[in-house]
Amino acid sequence: MKTLSTLFENNRRWASHISRVDPLFFSRLAQQQTPNFLWIGCSDSRVPANEIVGLLPGELFVHRNVANLVIHTDLNCLSVLQYAVEMLKISHIIVCGHYGCGGVKAALENRSHGLIDNWLDPIRELRRRSANELARFEALDEQVNRLCELNVIEQVKRIGHTSVIQEAWQRNQSLSIHGWIYSISDGLLHDLDACVSSEAELSVLEK
Repeated sequence: MKTLSTLFENNRRWASHISRVDPLFFSRLAQQQTPNFLWIGCSDSRVPANEIVGLLPGELFVHRNVANLVIHTDLNCLSVLQYAVEMLKISHIIVCGHYGCGGVKAALENRSHGLIDNWLDPIRELRRRSANELARFEALDEQVNRLCELNVIEQVKRIGHTSVIQEAWQRNQSLSIHGWIYSISDGLLHDLDACVSSEAELSVLEK
């Protein structure tokens, strides 16, 4: 039995529109993907990676998970990272969080959320290390948003320490890691000044 017919109809309209605007679009896209960017973002449905940076299919390689985490035992994320760096030869890795992230908020709460608590443990550890910083903010929403920012910066560091990135820098591959955050309330991206392009710059960020 066919279901979700509305989505199939949406797909047909989208494909028809793209073909009218650019008749060769899909034939070009079918040949190969040549993105210059890897996006590591949150799974939140309100943060559509391609759309908010104005890029077409084929221009952005994407990995998403709850709270945009980079965990060194997550073979899914690490495989995406290796493929992007070594096979696609991307030049930029963008870690993009968003304000009001539900995963980050859950890590701030002193109650059980079930299985996801295991996934969010790195953010809880970051919260403990950043207790003095977070105490500057009285409102919970402000604490959540600051922890969202700190979490992005932490993931930039984690990526920089992966063997994939360390080896890329050692062979002088041009590769930068950027820390950004997205505001759902106005649709704007913000640079967190956490860009690193070498081991030396990573060391400065960690001070």
